[in-house]
Amino acid sequence: MGNEQHQNPKSDIEIARGATLRNITEISDKLGIPGHGLLPYGHVKAKVDPEYAETLKDKPNGKLILVAGITPTPAGEGKTTTSVGLGDALNHTGRNAAICLREPSLGPCFGVKGGAAGGGFAQVVPMEEINLHFTGDFHAITSAHNLLSAMIDNHIHWGNELGIDARRITWKRVLDMNDRALRNITNSLGGVGNGFPREDGFDITVASEVMAIFCLANDLEDLQERLGNIVVAYTRQREPIRARDLQAEGAMTVLLKNALGPNLVQTLEATPAFVHGGPFANIAHGCNSVSATRTALKLADYVVTEAGFGADLGAEKFFDIKCRKSGLTPDACVIVATIRAVKMHGGVAKEDLKKENVEAVRKGAENVIRHVRNVKKFGVPPVVAVNKFSADTEAEIEALRERIAEEDVELVLSDHWANGGAGASDLADTVVRTIEEKPSQFNVLYPDEMPLWDKVKTIATELYGASDINAEDKIHNQLRQLEEQGYGHYPVCIAKTPLSFSTDPGRKGAPSGHTVTIREVRLSAGAEFLVIVCGDVMTMPGLPKVPAAAHIRLGDDGNIEGLF
Repeated sequence: MGNEQHQNPKSDIEIARGATLRNITEISDKLGIPGHGLLPYGHVKAKVDPEYAETLKDKPNGKLILVAGITPTPAGEGKTTTSVGLGDALNHTGRNAAICLREPSLGPCFGVKGGAAGGGFAQVVPMEEINLHFTGDFHAITSAHNLLSAMIDNHIHWGNELGIDARRITWKRVLDMNDRALRNITNSLGGVGNGFPREDGFDITVASEVMAIFCLANDLEDLQERLGNIVVAYTRQREPIRARDLQAEGAMTVLLKNALGPNLVQTLEATPAFVHGGPFANIAHGCNSVSATRTALKLADYVVTEAGFGADLGAEKFFDIKCRKSGLTPDACVIVATIRAVKMHGGVAKEDLKKENVEAVRKGAENVIRHVRNVKKFGVPPVVAVNKFSADTEAEIEALRERIAEEDVELVLSDHWANGGAGASDLADTVVRTIEEKPSQFNVLYPDEMPLWDKVKTIATELYGASDINAEDKIHNQLRQLEEQGYGHYPVCIAKTPLSFSTDPGRKGAPSGHTVTIREVRLSAGAEFLVIVCGDVMTMPGLPKVPAAAHIRLGDDGNIEGLF
């Protein structure tokens, strides 16, 4: 059975609420975490003590499996659900596995997306708490970010000894909510006691550089060093002002101290799940924390983790940023697709997806194949997982299987949404066999010493199918200045639409020959990468006409309704 047809057609939240959760100590016992290594937050969630995690550093790593996806469509692909189902299936088939996911943001939760902890019978629980305040990590990140914002304006108010040019402050404020009215604001109004008025704005918390730093930091010492390196403004002479110049990094680290411990929860089938950190997958690298992934790899034989958006964004950043910076080595990559989504890439409208269309599958398969070939360029063996829907026909599935087989890659049907780990057993066996038969030869796409312009061009031409990149002279000058300032060895983080290989979200399939235009370059000196903005990218989303929040309420029984 598939996603649209199940004997118990309950909503995700009803399924999650009906589960019997195990005490978090039972989950930690599966991983061999002693009592002193666990910091419980109630009965069903906890943090792993970073000091205990440090004692694991000499243990061998398990196998690291990345779950990525084809280019997203409104039809949905089910990447997180597949990550959960694969983790459950590995344990279901007798392996020792854990899952590493990002924490959901409140903004999308109350906006369009709703909850983000998997779906059906492949969910991470407690779903409501994970989607709402959880262990307070995002609140801590928001507070640390805004403390730095307050210290900037306070420094200017009390004489501006550092000579900050108020016109060149690059550090905005953040809020973990979708609120378009805050994108551009004027602060410090109301008289001399409130500071000097200037233009300002808000980003969503998951777009904060503090979030990216939090997810890439090795430990508290590294975290504080990176926070101090954040460039927040420039002087009139164009000299950078860093967080450490404002003596802000110490207090910011204090606010983040407890948050840095990885969060441990469970799936519906009691698979250990680390849910920690949540950077944007376009303005940042879109992966859960390095600390959570490392901890999981020391405690489990197989670790399933996820990268945001399609593989052209999420997997590339996982490989070129997270793995480059942390030394992690992925052993396999699962590329998630649905027949529905493949048909959309083949030109089928959403309202026609239930009709069989084998030719559209063959045409849309080009999107899947490009992602497969891209992953191979990193030396990582791919597996294609088709998240099954009841409307999929045998002819459509076989058409996609034939095209994927031409790439010497296996395609596996997976029915974890309806049947949990048992529904993904074939996928688990295939992934393990792929790891054993095709050892990873992981490599990054470009070397550190490659010029910044060439790094962007390499990604655009090698992965996006572009013929070239272009930019105005000011972008060329900015990249040259960044290299002169010592940032040339940084990896680049491409911010573009996730809905196409091109910068035009309307171009589905596998477009080629297009030109990628660089609109803006942003320095993330603490996170140690450069954000290359291509096209229109929002760092503070807005709510839709009818936001999900309009349907979320407490029921008469005290339970949350409408969250998912």
